Amino acid sequence: MSEKQERRARPATKSTSKRTSTAKTARAVDGPEEAARHACRSLSRLIGHRPEGVSAVLRAKEGWQVHVDVLEVPRIPDTTSLLATYAVELDSGGRLVEYERIRRYRRGARDD
Repeated sequence: MSEKQERRARPATKSTSKRTSTAKTARAVDGPEEAARHACRSLSRLIGHRPEGVSAVLRAKEGWQVHVDVLEVPRIPDTTSLLATYAVELDSGGRLVEYERIRRYRRGARDD
């Protein structure tokens, strides 16, 4: 087989490497549910506390802002546990840009 025929028979490695690099590129977050999942996962890894839920998902200029409720101090009885709400800012790809604790409260305390 000639060298030209061999080159034609082999798969193009250039296109394969492009596909691999494209797969690693972050894609845009697809809706509020996915933004909430990204925010909970990222915040939990960062602060080491378990998310209890999400109280708000807001569209931001360049991404999302998610309010994540977190169990900070578990206590017995459970109604005396301390929780906190964090405002988590995500970019359009779902990566955490910044976070801030905006509220700390006792479980079972009523909102004012």
